[in-house]
Amino acid sequence: MSEEKCINTIRALACDVVQGANSGHPGAPMGCAPMAYVLWSDIMKYSPTAPQWINRDRFVLSNGHACALQYCMLHLTGYDLSVDDLKQFRQLDSRTPGHPENFATPGIEVATGPLGQGISNAVGLAIASAHLAATFNTPEFPIIDNFTYVICGDGCLQEGVSSEACSLAGHLGLGNLIVLYDDNQITIDGSTSLSFTEDVKMRYEAYGWHTQVVADGDNNPAAIKEAVEAAKLVTDKPSMIKINTTIGYGCDKAGSHKIHGAPLGAEGIAKMKSEMGFDPEKSYEVPEDVKAHFAKYQGKGHADAWDAMFLQYKAKHPDMAAQFERRIAGELPEGWEASLPRNTPEEPDKYPKKATRQTSEIVLNALAEMLPELMGGSADLTPSNLTALKCSGDFQKPAPAEEEPAAKKTKTEGSYAGRYLRFGVREHAMGSICNGMAAYGGIIPFCATFLNFVGYQLGAVRISALSRFRVLYVMTHDSIGLGEDGPTHQPVEMLETLRCMPNMTVMRPADMNEVCGAYLAAVKNSSGPTVMALSRQALPNLPLSTPELVASGAYTCTPVEGKPDLIFVATGSEVSLCNDAAAKMAGKKVAVVSMPCQQLFERESVEYKASVFPDGVPVMSVEAAATSGWDRFSHVQFGMTTFGCSAKGGDCFKKFGFTADNIAAQGAKVIDFYADKTPHSLTNRCIVTPDIAGH
Repeated sequence: MSEEKCINTIRALACDVVQGANSGHPGAPMGCAPMAYVLWSDIMKYSPTAPQWINRDRFVLSNGHACALQYCMLHLTGYDLSVDDLKQFRQLDSRTPGHPENFATPGIEVATGPLGQGISNAVGLAIASAHLAATFNTPEFPIIDNFTYVICGDGCLQEGVSSEACSLAGHLGLGNLIVLYDDNQITIDGSTSLSFTEDVKMRYEAYGWHTQVVADGDNNPAAIKEAVEAAKLVTDKPSMIKINTTIGYGCDKAGSHKIHGAPLGAEGIAKMKSEMGFDPEKSYEVPEDVKAHFAKYQGKGHADAWDAMFLQYKAKHPDMAAQFERRIAGELPEGWEASLPRNTPEEPDKYPKKATRQTSEIVLNALAEMLPELMGGSADLTPSNLTALKCSGDFQKPAPAEEEPAAKKTKTEGSYAGRYLRFGVREHAMGSICNGMAAYGGIIPFCATFLNFVGYQLGAVRISALSRFRVLYVMTHDSIGLGEDGPTHQPVEMLETLRCMPNMTVMRPADMNEVCGAYLAAVKNSSGPTVMALSRQALPNLPLSTPELVASGAYTCTPVEGKPDLIFVATGSEVSLCNDAAAKMAGKKVAVVSMPCQQLFERESVEYKASVFPDGVPVMSVEAAATSGWDRFSHVQFGMTTFGCSAKGGDCFKKFGFTADNIAAQGAKVIDFYADKTPHSLTNRCIVTPDIAGH
């Protein structure tokens, strides 16, 4: 049985999969089949019967439109993916969706739909592996020593996110990352000469990568294997192997963009199979000798051998093993919640008036002491985001062993055991890398920038939510209150952009206790990301706040006796503003509700919601951001309808009406409007809105 027969089987099977759906991308799977054959036959360590085995080599298909290739390899190598699953490619609720989804298919590590995300996720996978190895390995027990392998195409390397991520990977010297670049010189529009003529190899050399070229990726699997083996020996640099291939190799449309994104057609497939020596009348066929070939690799016993080694490790290093097992299982250490700093009735100002980015620094560092799995960093904004971890150094490429200690005293001093990442000015890659770290296991990643710059990383943030990854997004400078940097930095629309994203939890805490509660909820949320929107300006502590109340999403922080005449509902810095406004409304009973998280409140019972917003009471929302979405919780919305301005934060608030006097005046208008009418129940979402001029 020849290698050529195995490779052609992969090509034919991928064509059948795409043809069966009458939708998909057959060209790249046909061109990449030799790479996949080499990786899954001779290179990678994996276990189809234990697909979550922690030390498996990670495989990322960054050009996710070629997923028929990955599904075929999972089927051929014994994963729980049957021929019937292949026949359901791109069909409703199938295990073979149109792009890889980590939650849908066993053996898929990350969701690679948008180009560039996969290779960027792979940098995160490699970082996680390097960190866990540095933390838990001993000289005699390398319990973490896996590689991350990537197949990517031209499109992935054109997207800016991959440039950001690969630049950082080169700086960090991630020798456990190996990328196979499918250089087929074709994109959807046609030849890459239309838009992509740079020297990719030279670019990656400039990033600090080890590079190689395989001239014939269509017919020389031995050369591909030799290049991968050479890359594995380069331990201080990530590797890029540029492999020249022909898109759609083996069919009559080979080398053309016409084979990129459309089925080959029954006639074309029959012709191709005949030329390859297969029965043109048979579909989804895997010859017996090909099955036997891949069966050999299903039984390599990598996981079993690792299990045996880990038992020895556990006997010799029981404390480290227990910590490792806890982290890989996703369990949190006992008593971690009690360690978090908070204000109490006995010590109401133990942590006095501060910006929530400052109280976040206190809580984050307390968490880091209790949760060694907490690891992350900032996009070159550490002094502003206040996310540095006092208990850990930087995650950096280790200095050579022979280097003199004095020479190590540089600004990049650190090691792979460090837990703080200097992402540089790379917001998009930062989010994608955190997704890869979350996907690896054993790590809770966080990353930080200004809230407005989440717009730069929305592609990655969306994948966090889609993939159900626990990533903590620490976003400071959360409103027009940041002041002098002006409208380019003031995130008037970002809160609603994030709030409308499925499986995204958005927190905007109003004081120290709410910051503590936001982190509690974020860490406990193991199936999705959390964004924390934090203020630049100092905020007073609320008299009735507790971390536990944040879990309900909203609560009455300033109650009144009896039925209120009006309820202000606000978030973050506007909660204390509403308290001041309510105090100015003499003769009126005005309650204030703090709503640190709309999504958590939406999950509460109808009874609880009614206790916070009783029927018959008008509600006015106040937030120094866009008003969109607030009609779910208020009858009247006061917020931003324009971009901000460049001025001191207090002057910005005055210009746009966010003062206690103006909020009180607007609240009085709402009371007057409803004096002779009853507001509709907010549960029914039927809203009557009075005119508030100019806002």
